[in-house]
Amino acid sequence: MTLLRPVAATLLFILALLTASPAAARGDLVAFRSGYQPGTIVVATSQRQLFYVVDGGRAIRYPVGVGKAGMAWHGIAYVAAKHIRPAWARIPGRTPTYPGGSPNNPMGAAAMGLDRGNYAIHGTNDPSSIGGFVSHGCIRMHNDDIMDLYRRTPIGTQVHVLR
Repeated sequence: MTLLRPVAATLLFILALLTASPAAARGDLVAFRSGYQPGTIVVATSQRQLFYVVDGGRAIRYPVGVGKAGMAWHGIAYVAAKHIRPAWARIPGRTPTYPGGSPNNPMGAAAMGLDRGNYAIHGTNDPSSIGGFVSHGCIRMHNDDIMDLYRRTPIGTQVHVLR
């Protein structure tokens, strides 16, 4: 009987790991009462956090890097394009292009282009930049986090960027 208790506890622990929600594996599931529709992305620039609204009272929270002073923006945009391992050039056709997957490519594992300006929500090759005011207006995420958000987010998803 005493041998069964540790075995049962181990099995319950393994079952809990296997059935844990993807939210627990990446961002934090947090209380979020906002009035935004489920599936909406909300970026709180001043907090350097991105929220993916799950339902009327919860969201998945991810840490992000945001625009530097004078380069940050706010407003509403939509996800217009999605790319895994995107190539990148500072000025397309005029500066070197970094191929997708290159360690020098600042776009990281994935990017979701927005319909406003030349902005995207994307991964990064510099994880130490997450949590700072570091970009030219893009929203940077850890590569594991952008992959999680990428899977959840269809083209057309509304993105609210707040001050």
